[in-house]
Amino acid sequence: MSKIVILGAGISGHVSAAHLRRKLSKKHEVLVVSPNSNYQWIPSNIWVGIGRMKSEKILFPLAPLYKKKGIGYKQAKAISFFPEGDKNETKPYVLAEYVAGKNKGEQEKITYDYLINATGPKLNFEATQGLVPGENKTYSVCTYTHAGQAWKGLNEVIQKMKASKKAKILIGTGHAKSTCQGAAFEYILNVEQELRKHNVRDMAEVTWISNEYQLGDFGMDGMLLSYGSMTMKSHEMVEMIFEDRDIKWILGAGVEKIEDGLAHYENLEGEHKTETYDFAMLIPSFSGHGFKAYDKNENDITEKLFKGFMIVDADYTPKPYEEWSVKDWPETYQNPSYKNIFAPGIAFAPPHAISKPRTSKNGTVISPAPPRTGMPSGITAKLVADNIIDSIKSGKESLNHKGSMGNMGAACIASAGYGITKGSGVSITTYPIVPDYEKYPKTQGRQLGKTFGEIGLAGHWLKLALHYAFIYKAKMKPFWWLIPE
Repeated sequence: MSKIVILGAGISGHVSAAHLRRKLSKKHEVLVVSPNSNYQWIPSNIWVGIGRMKSEKILFPLAPLYKKKGIGYKQAKAISFFPEGDKNETKPYVLAEYVAGKNKGEQEKITYDYLINATGPKLNFEATQGLVPGENKTYSVCTYTHAGQAWKGLNEVIQKMKASKKAKILIGTGHAKSTCQGAAFEYILNVEQELRKHNVRDMAEVTWISNEYQLGDFGMDGMLLSYGSMTMKSHEMVEMIFEDRDIKWILGAGVEKIEDGLAHYENLEGEHKTETYDFAMLIPSFSGHGFKAYDKNENDITEKLFKGFMIVDADYTPKPYEEWSVKDWPETYQNPSYKNIFAPGIAFAPPHAISKPRTSKNGTVISPAPPRTGMPSGITAKLVADNIIDSIKSGKESLNHKGSMGNMGAACIASAGYGITKGSGVSITTYPIVPDYEKYPKTQGRQLGKTFGEIGLAGHWLKLALHYAFIYKAKMKPFWWLIPE
């Protein structure tokens, strides 16, 4: 019998648990440890943030589903890792603390044979002074509670505009090294459309602020896209969209401080500027959770497991940008020091950024961090689960399932306005996610035909269809596994 412990119940953790439970017999234990009591389909937070979808539509409680499916569940947060056990415990374990129920505050050693760290990122709001969801007129859409707050704040501004008061809306990234530009891009398009629906668009100045060097970088160094029968650079596509919707933009901006209605930022020219706003949604930087790790003698071995996020089978050798290679990226997400520990999704430490790094004239790094959310989270979670399943069934280590972000594609369907007949969407498919300049030297590291963009109502329909399909899949309803990650 093997015991597999999964830390986190987001996309990666939940996908891993579902596949492990489906393919392993009940004599093997699958246990999820997560501080969250609900599963949430994060991509639909955008619609909660414009008041077009209730948060109840994008979440469900984990405990009843896991009980029904035979998956163990503890509502607790991981504190520290003991991959060799300790002086009193011979098995590897994670020290966790319960966050709810009668055991709240109690700590427990949770032993394992295999460990999947799917804890995702820490939303590092404190890295930007004054950036707090719901304060200083700033909001977030990173969680369903944040998105609900955002709609409340946005609606208040809309009501003021209806009373003839003009407003400034600022949306983008709230730190010099933030990632997830795609979520902010999706939100600004939905907000702009929502202002039109409320007949107050002419009362609002809408501005995009980002650490990107060019529009459409998305933390992936931009893309050369197939667009109909033509090719188009992603920055040209996003510029076209923004100009069509009268959205202004500020680029190369690292937001360093927030005050009530004031966003202070530094740009790549080294200038310190301020943008005023009545409503802002700014994505924070992401960081690791600051976990510590100890050996069996309780010596600190954190550097064997963590480099901010978890160390996996990547090449972390420091290199200049010109020497970065697609081969640096991990394929199995296995920790090299402890072979029974894996970290799919955003929990793994990337070897380097994907976008070309840039610093301001003052030496401040103002450049997007690499994205690992969405499709890559689901795909890497499944391959990690499949390798563990094979290893358990064969009785020896098996790593036949591999997938690098350098040979993996991703589809990003950005809703650009909610509505069955008047909605819109921007669909961008990228292959590979990390550009391979050796294989595709003439097309900016990507394969044309598999890297394309589309704009239109069909994109909104597809986004809506994905919402229902993935909620169905997450609830593990009949034949859920036929829906791809």
